[in-house]
Amino acid sequence: MTSTPTNTFTSAIFSPETMDVPGGRETILRGGRHLFPLLPRALAGIERIGVIGWGPQGRAQARNLRDSLAGTDIGVTVGLRPNSASAADARAHGFTEENGTLGDWIDVAGGSDLLVLLIADAALANHHQKLFDALKPGATIGLSHGFLLGHLRSVAGDFPAGHGVIAVCPKGMGDSVRRLYEQGAEINGAGINSSFAVHADPDGKAVDRALGWSVALGSPYTFRTTLESEYRSDIVGERAILLGAVHGLVEALYRHHRLAGDDPITAYERSCENVTGPIAHAISREGLRAVRQRLAPADREIFDRAYGAAYRPARDLVAEIYDEVADGTELRGVVLAEQRLVTRPMAGISGSPMWRQAEAVRARRGERELSVDPFTAGLFVATMVGQIDEFAERGHPWSEIVNESVIEAVDSLLPYMHARDVAHMVDNCSQTARLGSRRWGPRFQSAYEQIAFPAAERAADPALIDAFTEHPVHEALASAARLRPSVDVFVG
Repeated sequence: MTSTPTNTFTSAIFSPETMDVPGGRETILRGGRHLFPLLPRALAGIERIGVIGWGPQGRAQARNLRDSLAGTDIGVTVGLRPNSASAADARAHGFTEENGTLGDWIDVAGGSDLLVLLIADAALANHHQKLFDALKPGATIGLSHGFLLGHLRSVAGDFPAGHGVIAVCPKGMGDSVRRLYEQGAEINGAGINSSFAVHADPDGKAVDRALGWSVALGSPYTFRTTLESEYRSDIVGERAILLGAVHGLVEALYRHHRLAGDDPITAYERSCENVTGPIAHAISREGLRAVRQRLAPADREIFDRAYGAAYRPARDLVAEIYDEVADGTELRGVVLAEQRLVTRPMAGISGSPMWRQAEAVRARRGERELSVDPFTAGLFVATMVGQIDEFAERGHPWSEIVNESVIEAVDSLLPYMHARDVAHMVDNCSQTARLGSRRWGPRFQSAYEQIAFPAAERAADPALIDAFTEHPVHEALASAARLRPSVDVFVG
């Protein structure tokens, strides 16, 4: 296993600290509202931040930035395309034409010193040049996803010369970015972790500018990566353990338990409810290894069989996804879908029999406390570790690995799925994630059903279980856990 830390940095404004990770140390910035007075210095030279788009991230980031910068000379303006359906909601949240905080996207692009591009990936791929052409001299381009870099490389394009290019990428949904920021008003440090990247730095101020942006979003823990590393880990993750693999796993498990004789409610509780509830909670609070350690000996053997059966097929799929993200195949698919989906929107995936049980299962949550199902846990943890190992072998830094493979899953996405269900998440996430989960979820489902379930009838390879119990990820997660906010994300 290899992993080369690339996220070290220094700051002239903030006081970063180091975090122990396997094989070395990484630099991180611990956030909190006590740092807000430093924001004008970090964002020196920025008088206007333009936020293009009012999707989940745009809606959250524009409001967080505005609230954090209140009382300073830095303004936040939202830019939307003509006749945008989102304009009414932006106005309802205080961004209006009358007060100069809402305008046409091209006009906002031309008047911003930091332009944060938060429209959908495919739309940005198709329309970025219009925004680039409107930039004022020396303006900084801000991204919250590296998708545009991958697209530009696939078409032999580039970012415009003379402009800084930075990214701040929250490791969670836009709703979580806002809700935990609001919780931070009562509990300092509550928020969603973020990575940051500096792709171009013509004036030497990019690191502090990105750190200021991240602090203003309420990020409790900010780590450095590269724009390329970010989009690869992010797009792979949402097709694997963050969404696609979860969808495939719970569908496979539900069918498995129904065929074994479980009633529909029990089958749902042993599949979806177990992943989004007790398993996610155990990992969030105690780490990956604790899921196995807390099991009775007989259940631990079931966990081991499931883990040993699922690790290799899950990792093979993660490697395949990674290759197709790295060579641009997945990105091209997202861009190609843009026009097709205008006239033929994606159908919902909540029609399979298991999702009819969701409401009844949620209604009986107060009646008893579910324990971790060892078979489900073995499959899920094996898939998570398969992604971790693939990212480590590809050279991602440990902060990125644990955030993209574990923390974002158990502290942001799975709590949302627990409140709504996995199918709802698949049908209401970003277009990029929806396309990916629809493509790869069935692949994971068939891998579990055709490869993992039969193999789980045999004893696990002891070497594979030893590799899990001694895995360096446990050290990395323990370090990251010390930076975890003291509150869980609230899902209303």
